[in-house]
Amino acid sequence: MNAFDGHVPAVLLRLDRNPFHHGTLGAVRSLGRKGVEVHAVVEAGGGPVGRSRYLRAVHAGPEGGLDPEAPEALLECLVGVSERIGRPAVLVAMDDMSAIAVSRVAPMLTDRFRIPHQPDDLPARVADKAELSRLCARWGVPHPETVIPASGAEAARAAWRLGLPVVAKWSRPWLLPAGAGLRSTTLVNTAADARRLYERSAEAGSRLLLQRFLPAGPDTDWFFHGAFARDGRPLLAGSGRKELSWPVRTGLTAVGRWLPDPAVEESALRLAERLGYQGILDLDFRRDECGTFRLVDFNPRPGAQFRLFADDSGLDVVQAMYLDLTGQRVPAPAGGPGRVFVAENYALLAAVRGRALPRRAPGVPAAAGPAGGASGERDRAARPGPVRVLPRGERGRVEAAWFALDDLWPFLAMLGALLRRGFGKGARALRGVPAQGRRTVRAVRAPRQRGGERSWPRSQPPGPAAGQAPPGASAEPDELVSR
Repeated sequence: MNAFDGHVPAVLLRLDRNPFHHGTLGAVRSLGRKGVEVHAVVEAGGGPVGRSRYLRAVHAGPEGGLDPEAPEALLECLVGVSERIGRPAVLVAMDDMSAIAVSRVAPMLTDRFRIPHQPDDLPARVADKAELSRLCARWGVPHPETVIPASGAEAARAAWRLGLPVVAKWSRPWLLPAGAGLRSTTLVNTAADARRLYERSAEAGSRLLLQRFLPAGPDTDWFFHGAFARDGRPLLAGSGRKELSWPVRTGLTAVGRWLPDPAVEESALRLAERLGYQGILDLDFRRDECGTFRLVDFNPRPGAQFRLFADDSGLDVVQAMYLDLTGQRVPAPAGGPGRVFVAENYALLAAVRGRALPRRAPGVPAAAGPAGGASGERDRAARPGPVRVLPRGERGRVEAAWFALDDLWPFLAMLGALLRRGFGKGARALRGVPAQGRRTVRAVRAPRQRGGERSWPRSQPPGPAAGQAPPGASAEPDELVSR
C-alpha cells in the first residue's frame, strides 16, 4: 500500500446539470477512501452523489448558473467555499465548462486552491472543436477530415465533398443558448440541412464545423486518460476501448476495458507534450476503415470512466494529480491493464438496446505501432480483425460505477431516482400528457443506404457523452434519451 497523506482537502467542481454523473462519485470515493476531506460544488445540488459517506459537504454553485465567458460568479462562489473550509484545498474540475472557467480565475485563487497551471486559456482552446482541428493538423495527430465553412453555400459544397452524411459540430458548445433547439453535434444528411444549420451560427455563438462521418462498429471507439505533473511529465496514463456505450455506439462508456494500444497512447502523449499540458485529460478516438485512430474529442478534465485506469494499489489519475499538487511523490503505477469498468444504469440500457452484452471477453486488437503510420504493413495490422480472448490470468477485476459495499447509498439513490423517473413517464403516457421542458439526444447510427447545503433534487436525466457522434440528431434515430 502506497503512503498517502490526505491532510489537504479536495473540492470537486461540476456545474452542468447532471446528478447522475458517476465520474464525480468516483472522484469522491477515490479521494475519500484515502482519508481526504472531500467537498463538492454541484449546481444540481448533489443528487445521488450527495449521499456518499465519503463526501463531507455539498456546496451550492454560482447563483444563476455559470457563464464561462464571464466567470466572476464562479470566483465569488469558490472564495465562499474556501472561507467555509477554512484552509487551502485541491480543486478538481469535473466537466468542460468548469475546467474552462477555473483556468480563467485560477490566478486570483492561488492562495486558496491548488490548481494545475494551464497557460493561454488552454482548456478553452482544446475544448474548441475548430482549434483542436488546427492543433491536430499542425502536430500530425490524426483527426477526422474537417471543414470550417465561411458561408451557407460553402457549407453545402463541403457536405457534398466530404460525403453525406456528415457530422456537424459547433466549435464552442458551451456557448449554445438553452432552449434554442441547437445540439452540440448533429448528423447532417443533406447539403440543404448543412446550409440551414450554418445560417444559425450567430444564434449558436460559435463557428460551425463539418467533419467526415466515421461509422461506428466493433473495436472502433477508444479513449485515453492521463494525469500530467506540474513539469508536464505523465504521472499515470492508459488507453481503453468501449465495449458498450450509451446511447448505443455513440455515447459515453457503459462498459470499458483497459487495453494498452501504442497508436492511441503515442498520439495522446505527443499532443499533451506539444501543449505543455498539466493536470488531467480525457481523449476520445475513433478507428476509421483503414485502422487509423482519429482524435474526435479533447476533454480537459477527468472522464466519467477514469476509475477504469486504477492500478493494483488503487492509484488513479485523480489521486495522482492530488499527490502532485500537494507535493507528494506519485508512485510508479503497477498493473491495471485488463480491468473492466461498468456503469450499471447505462450498461443495462445498452445491453437491452443492443440485445446482449458481449458474449466473450474482449482482448487486445491486432493494431500496433505509431499513430498515422503509412506503411502497408502498419495499415494491414491496424485494420479491425478478430478479437483475441484474454487469457484468464490477464483479465482484470470489474469495477462498478455506482455499486460499492462500503458506500451503498449512492447506488440505492440512483436506482430509486431511475425508478421514480420511469413511473413518472409511464403516468404521463397514461394521461396523454407529454413531458415538458425536456431536451432529447439521439443515438446516431450510420443511416441506411438511402444516405452550501446538501440537497437531493428530483432526478435529472444523464448528460451528453463524448465521441464521434454524441448528442446529435439522426435522420433515422434508434433511441431517444432524456438529457
